[in-house]
Amino acid sequence: MKDLKYLSAYIVPLFCIIGITYGEIWLFLTPFVIFIIVPLVELWMPSLKSNLSDEEKESKIKNSFFDVLLWLNVPIIFGTLFYGLYSYYTQTYETYEVIGLIFSLGIVAGSNGINVAHELGHRQETWERFLGKLLLLPSLYMHFYIEHNYNHHLKAATPEDPASARYNENLYAFWLRSVTTQYTSSWKIQSRLNKAAGRSFFSLKNDMFWYTIVQISYLLFIGFIFSWSTMFIALGVAFVGFSLLEIINYLEHYGLRRAKKKSGRYEVVREIHSWNSNHALGRILLYELTRHSDHHYRANKKYQLLDYHDVSPQLPYGYPTMMVIATIPPLWFSIVNKHVPEDMVALSKI
Repeated sequence: MKDLKYLSAYIVPLFCIIGITYGEIWLFLTPFVIFIIVPLVELWMPSLKSNLSDEEKESKIKNSFFDVLLWLNVPIIFGTLFYGLYSYYTQTYETYEVIGLIFSLGIVAGSNGINVAHELGHRQETWERFLGKLLLLPSLYMHFYIEHNYNHHLKAATPEDPASARYNENLYAFWLRSVTTQYTSSWKIQSRLNKAAGRSFFSLKNDMFWYTIVQISYLLFIGFIFSWSTMFIALGVAFVGFSLLEIINYLEHYGLRRAKKKSGRYEVVREIHSWNSNHALGRILLYELTRHSDHHYRANKKYQLLDYHDVSPQLPYGYPTMMVIATIPPLWFSIVNKHVPEDMVALSKI
């Protein structure tokens, strides 16, 4: 019965659907719950540090329930998105309602879309990775699959990684650097892969080319079946969705650095190179993404098996709370900087 807690992740699209159904101020229900109610609840909820026993892990890895929970996000995401866009197309929305709709759908695209896509993107089965890429589509961030798997996991917590925030770098400077550099980096990675395999730019295996075609087609499809103004709503949703990812990227490795060895290579990624949070609600809503240290330590480990490590730096609050704090740089620096290990602060200054 304890495993049913992960059903809580579906409250995000559920609140979004409720908001769309009732309209007006209700369209702000999703951002209100996720960024006000959830952080307040997390302030008094316990931080759960216990790990599963070997027997429990063996049982959970064989249980397809945890996988089905992820797969179901595909129809849920696209169903919610269609419902929202259709409502906008068939009704007259005030400006504040449009803003509420974009933020609500964007939160769904980020939490149940990109977050689940990240988990599925590490799976061994080709069709699961395909589902992961599909979940990146509403946020127009399909290149994330290439950048994350071929670059981030190799260069996390180093100056060469676009998705690792530097010490004293504010969220907005990081967002601009990460968004632009991850995209250009993805094309460079794809170019190397094409060259190594002797593929042409128009090859069926040139993923970046086809991601571009698919994403443009997705927007044009929305424009044709609804309206061009609806297409711009979809663009706004994508912007919110990938911005939420970048906020999470910001807090996952902020200020943490791997030491460079005499050979010029960086030390191996360890549990100390990612921020963790054991706050129960954030763990459940984000499918254990908050145990990020163990994910980087063993990237192929499924979310329900991730462990807590004592040596990992711990965020003072849960991920939803820290995301809100990150939007206020002076507050973020005053809270988080004192938790960054001194040796890593020194490495950041080199």
